[in-house]
Amino acid sequence: MRADRLLSLLLLLQNRGRMTAAELAAELEVSLRTVYRDVEALGAAGVPVRSERGPDGGYSLMNGYRTRLTGLNDAEAESLFLAGVPGAARELGLGAGLATAQLKLQAALPPGLAERTRRLQNCFHLDAAAWFRHSDPVPHLATVARAVWEQRTLHVRYRAWDGREAHRELRPLGLVLKSGIWYAVAWTDGPPPGDTAPPDGTAPGADGTAVRTRTYRISRLVSAETTDTPFERPAGFDLAACWEASSQRLEARLHHATARLRISPRAQRMLPMQFGAAGSRALEAAGPPDREGWVLVDLPVEAPAVAVGDLLRLGTEAEVLGPPGLRAAVARAASELAARYAAP
Repeated sequence: MRADRLLSLLLLLQNRGRMTAAELAAELEVSLRTVYRDVEALGAAGVPVRSERGPDGGYSLMNGYRTRLTGLNDAEAESLFLAGVPGAARELGLGAGLATAQLKLQAALPPGLAERTRRLQNCFHLDAAAWFRHSDPVPHLATVARAVWEQRTLHVRYRAWDGREAHRELRPLGLVLKSGIWYAVAWTDGPPPGDTAPPDGTAPGADGTAVRTRTYRISRLVSAETTDTPFERPAGFDLAACWEASSQRLEARLHHATARLRISPRAQRMLPMQFGAAGSRALEAAGPPDREGWVLVDLPVEAPAVAVGDLLRLGTEAEVLGPPGLRAAVARAASELAARYAAP
């Protein structure tokens, strides 16, 4: 670990020029005392590190000195595919490798191009989490990721959405980060015991047969243990295509009916935010506005109990015209709310 840190310190000074001890400590996530010791160690190893005092002081390398220790090890190379999502890299346990890999790449570039990449890196940022929610705690993510890399089965205890827990043996094929939530796509021979739900998707098997897959939310793993049992990935498996098909099937299963709505101009702006892609598609197919700017839309909705709550979020900016049962359910809920908040 210390050798990696010393190399990172050396590459920071080479790539960025003069840096204070506090800046180095923040970058390396160590104490000031550790930075002082590491700088002394570099000097003892023959690296010409200069120390300058004063408000504009700091540490720097002698003019013209450049290290050629820029080769990537396996962990650093594997982390590069997450260069755009450093938060995800940290959760996967690849944060340190990614930081070192980026420093090595910058050190290998000509000075002008290296400075340009640093400017670009500081101009763009990807925040994968959804608005107004915290990311799920994922203490078992690194274990699942290791099982994916090494193609080994997992023994897990999984808590379903209704609170029930069950033991599962998974053959994890990949990880997906969706709106700040981590999922594992696993290969399964059939539905888990007591579960009659269809699989989330299919992937081509080595013999041409369909391999069924299931999706597990990583934050619902109560425990996870990698076994010594390897497995062969299905030939031709495409994680992105499998996830897209699975997402489309999930959306189709969730939408039990189509609600006919009359919505105001304000609700038209709210629809994509409240209902995502379904709201955007409904708005694109909306009828012409009336004199007040209200339009008619057909919106796919979930089961009545869920749909009523979702539609009430539009408040007085929307009117449910049908189906009749859904309109009556929204009217009952609105009447109950009116009665609850009526003045005594």
